[in-house]
Amino acid sequence: MNTDVQRDDFRARTRQAVLAAVQGLVLALAMPPVTVLCFAFTVMSLELLPLGLGLFLVPPVLGAVRRYAQVRRQLAAEWGGVVIPVVYRPVPPGAGPWTRTVTLLRDPQTWRDLLWLLTDMTAGTVTALLPAVLLFFPVQGFLVAAGLWRAYVREPGDIYWYAFVPVTGQATALLAAALAAVLLVVAHRFTPRLLTAHFRLTRAVLGGGRGDLTERVRVLTETRRDAVDTSAAELRRIERDLHDGAQARLVAMGMDLGTIEMLVERDPAAAKKLIAQARRNSAEALEELRDLVRGIHPPVLAERGLGDAVRALALRLPLPAEVSVELSGRAEAPVESAAYFAVNEVLTNAVKHSGADRVWIDVHHTDGRLRLTVTDDGRGGAVVGAGSGLAGVERRLGTFDGVLAVSSPAGGPTMVTMEIPCVLS
Repeated sequence: MNTDVQRDDFRARTRQAVLAAVQGLVLALAMPPVTVLCFAFTVMSLELLPLGLGLFLVPPVLGAVRRYAQVRRQLAAEWGGVVIPVVYRPVPPGAGPWTRTVTLLRDPQTWRDLLWLLTDMTAGTVTALLPAVLLFFPVQGFLVAAGLWRAYVREPGDIYWYAFVPVTGQATALLAAALAAVLLVVAHRFTPRLLTAHFRLTRAVLGGGRGDLTERVRVLTETRRDAVDTSAAELRRIERDLHDGAQARLVAMGMDLGTIEMLVERDPAAAKKLIAQARRNSAEALEELRDLVRGIHPPVLAERGLGDAVRALALRLPLPAEVSVELSGRAEAPVESAAYFAVNEVLTNAVKHSGADRVWIDVHHTDGRLRLTVTDDGRGGAVVGAGSGLAGVERRLGTFDGVLAVSSPAGGPTMVTMEIPCVLS
């Protein structure tokens, strides 16, 4: 039994070592060109600030840098188990180029992003490459011992250096193989740790300090206050709907039943009419209660999940809708509820205000984030501002560290993208 356990442990360590080497190689080869481009475009946009062009270039360039940094945060969490906090200061909704640029440049995290780009081009690339070098370099040592040394040592006096071992013949080639075996043992044990060290370097540069933790607490305080206000408003709505709807119908039905008791013997025909009226009132009260429950937490959401709930929303729309869902599991119930009602609010806005002829809804989960996109072919012009339905959606998502992005040029189309960090079960 112990032998089987040891064998399984050895295989697991081997898989981890090979995976860490491959992941490090991907980081060392694929990421540096993107890093260099981000840094170059950032420097160029900053240099154009005195000419005024930078006001229009800095926000999208820094936005791209933030998205790239977010990708690396996700890789650090998924590949290395290293969590890097996100502590960006929010940009005011509907802000102009000047306000957006000043807000971004005053954010300490912006300058940490730029410092991280410089670090990632140098030390970051080296630390990412080390796991692959440590694992694959021994292969060359074994090949040298197998006879490859003859391709390098062709004349007497020729020396081929394998690390610090001078290879001049078969005997020294075997020494190179011995060194390769030692390196392979070290790689088998330490390659995953080297990759983790790369991600820890990323966290050391990209992560925030005490001031950013204070900013994070401020953001969480605001979102908590918004969540409390939203819950209070929802309770008031439920109370109002019960008072004005189902409760009033139930009271009327009780009065009808009292009248029926008095008329059932004296005027059976009138009593039958009141019974029919009471039956209609009870049916309408039941329907209103069902609608109220659906507004609190739709049964289809609880029973069949977010994908089918969104499809049910699309079926009730007065205009054609296409729904695409790619979910490998279910998110936590509060996240599903927030996502459902956010989509519902966006669809309601599209029907009421956009003048659209068609709607497209996309729901999928990638890189640890639930992404929901609602696109319509309406007149455009949607903005996130005080008093708009989109502002409420943004507050709802903010409770879960979610974000809202709106692209709605005049003349359309309008694309509303919502993202919520979560895992699927």
